Formats: sequence, C-alpha cells, structure tokens
Amino acid sequence: MPNVTPGGQATLKAVEQTAEETRTDLDLPTAGSGSLAPSGRRAGAFVLDLILSILVASAFTAPHLPRNVSLVVFGLEYVFFSALLGQTPGMWICRLRLTRIDRPRPVGLVRSIVRTVLLILLIPALVMDRNGRGVHDRLTQTAVVRA
Repeated sequence: MPNVTPGGQATLKAVEQTAEETRTDLDLPTAGSGSLAPSGRRAGAFVLDLILSILVASAFTAPHLPRNVSLVVFGLEYVFFSALLGQTPGMWICRLRLTRIDRPRPVGLVRSIVRTVLLILLIPALVMDRNGRGVHDRLTQTAVVRA
C-alpha cells in the first residue's frame, strides 16, 4: 500500500515499491537483466518484427502487396527465432529475450508454436495479468525479460 502524504499524494518511493512487489511473484529479478521487460520495449520489438516480416514477404511477392504472406513470414520468424535463439530479431534490437519461468531451459519448439499462434490472434497478447504478461505467455509458462 503506497504511503500517502498529508496532501493526499502517494510518495514516489512507495509507488515504486508497490510496482516492484507486483512483479516478484514470478521469482524473477525486479530490475536489470532477467527482469520482466517493460511493455513499451515489448511493443517496440513486436513492431520491429512486423516490419521485418513485411519486408521479407515483399521481397517474395513484389511487385504485388504481400497480404497474408507477411503473416506467414511473421509466424515462421517468431517460431524459428524464439525456439532456436530465445529471441526474435526485434527482441534482439530491443535487448529482450524470451525465457521459461517454470524451469531454466530453452523455450522449445512446441511452446514457441503455441505462443506464436496466440500472439498472432493478438487478443491473448492484450489481456494481461498483474505482472504485464499476456495470455500467450501464461499458457506457455514464458516471459519476455530484459537481456
């Protein structure tokens, strides 16, 4: 519970402490490498991966628009890179990585496929828990963390 000053305003320290408390139930660091990634950086990585998939798809469909080919490329990119390297090119640029929270092992192909399908549906990614993890992360026992 944040401390409230006589004027009714929460102190910055108390607000920061409350934010840290909400992120400790995953047994991850609260700051620095391995801590949960902020939503802005996750969104930035997502947009970079979208742009990359559109560019790659456009190379194969030019002079026509890529349409759904870019969605297929996006899915293949996400599955391939997250299963093999634990981060997509967008995550790499934003200094993020994907990790399992149930045990210290690679994400793996099956979890990567399930997570990517749910991410493509978009709604599961927008429904977040108090830690800022979407349904796609909770169902696959993964989290996007700072690299």
